[in-house]
Amino acid sequence: MERRTFLRTAVIGSSAAAFGGTLWRGAAFAAPAQPAPGPYGALQPANANGILLPSGFTSRIVARSGQTVPGTSYTWHSAPDGGATFANGTGWIYVSNAEVSASSGGGASALRFNSAGTVVSASRILSGTNINCAGGSTPWNTWLSCEEVSRGFVYETDPWGVKAAVQRPAMGRFKHEAAAADADHGYVYLTEDESDGRFYRFRPTTWGNLSSGTLQVLVAGTATSGPVTWANVPDPDGSPTQTRYQVSGAKVFNGGEGCFYAAGTCWFTTKGDNRVWAYDANTSSLSLAYDDSLVTSGTAPLTGVDNVTRSGSGDLYVAEDGGNMEICLITPAGTIAPFLRISGQSGSEITGPAFSPDGRRLYFSSQRGTSGSSSGGITYEVTGPFRG
Repeated sequence: MERRTFLRTAVIGSSAAAFGGTLWRGAAFAAPAQPAPGPYGALQPANANGILLPSGFTSRIVARSGQTVPGTSYTWHSAPDGGATFANGTGWIYVSNAEVSASSGGGASALRFNSAGTVVSASRILSGTNINCAGGSTPWNTWLSCEEVSRGFVYETDPWGVKAAVQRPAMGRFKHEAAAADADHGYVYLTEDESDGRFYRFRPTTWGNLSSGTLQVLVAGTATSGPVTWANVPDPDGSPTQTRYQVSGAKVFNGGEGCFYAAGTCWFTTKGDNRVWAYDANTSSLSLAYDDSLVTSGTAPLTGVDNVTRSGSGDLYVAEDGGNMEICLITPAGTIAPFLRISGQSGSEITGPAFSPDGRRLYFSSQRGTSGSSSGGITYEVTGPFRG
């Protein structure tokens, strides 16, 4: 495992060339991000919803845990967590996990919007599952909802709520966090929320069908950048030996959280060391997009890294679990700055950031809202001049 005290003194010096060289350019970013003014300017005072946003951006609440979603008869779930959007004719759908036990309503729900952005329906799309934390969308328009429990499952769900959810044991049984589909190379990447977690990829036997395939784990040394290899996980069922202990040399990641694939790169986060990683799928190499211990001046803006998404412009939006309750923006130029901050909700975390298909609206939740309880979750929409 990496020692962050070593990184502060050694990585910036002896390994700086690796971050600035061809490896990092392959991941389409400049270097581990450093604080700088954001592309949208400074945050303005908190609005009526308690959100600090750049000038020109507005927010609204679209759902509250335990309350009927306006315009529907559906009661929104507790502890909203990972989310994604799907095109739906002239409108779109936002799906959200419920990070609570089955007995408390675990699973996932969907909000459906018309072309004007009005919620026209909402419903449950997955029930009876436990601690569904994050997940990911697929190119064939399903939502992979991941159980964050020991030997948890991935469930493939239908955002329209027409088809029944399907358990996908071939994708491994472990403490799942997030998933990201890579149609360019035919894999689904998976993070594991353990302090000694691993980073996995699943190759379906047939792309688009997750019923069978091969689960692999990333293998590398202790370095934070360089080429990596993959090894098959002998027993994806994870019993009696848990998946993360089955392959010698599998790289340890401290608390895997969100992941998102685009443009040949899978970005994923680890909360235990406040890092955003970049796996370049074209060159099979690893590098760092952000590490709070590598911030060279001032205070690290991003801590408690969690869910991550990407805009059409290539900007990464990384949500905080705690920290200052911010979503921070990392640009391809290698700068990082807060994009928004939620005030008065220090007992919560920001979850589920996802852009509408046209890129004009950003959805996310405060999992425990102002109450600090899973029953107090709030799901928001931000609209504004996002760069395309």
